[in-house]
Amino acid sequence: VQLQASGGGLVQAGGSLRLSCAVSGSSFSIDVMDWYRQAPGKQRELVAAITSGGSTNYADSVKGRFTISRDNAKNTMYLQMNSLKPEDTAVYYCRTEGTIQSHWYAFWGQGTLVTVSS
Repeated sequence: VQLQASGGGLVQAGGSLRLSCAVSGSSFSIDVMDWYRQAPGKQRELVAAITSGGSTNYADSVKGRFTISRDNAKNTMYLQMNSLKPEDTAVYYCRTEGTIQSHWYAFWGQGTLVTVSS
């Protein structure tokens, strides 16, 4: 199973970016898909999560500004980030949990850098 994250870049404060994460791999039944981020010198933190049924959860710091979504037919997850702040600067990682032959697994993508300038 491989996760390919894309969409990061440099943006001014107040701007927007859309991250994508495509999951590939046969026999993998995707359940939860998440976005995490890690800023320099800080621990990795959960940004947003979405279940296979579409239920979502957000970190308080991004509520009202970020929207997580997924296209189950394409095994792809998105993170629309609006009203970006310098404190959103971090490497963003996508993660997925699911099953292969009834065994539970979690996989991480390689990360994409988001830099928000003031």
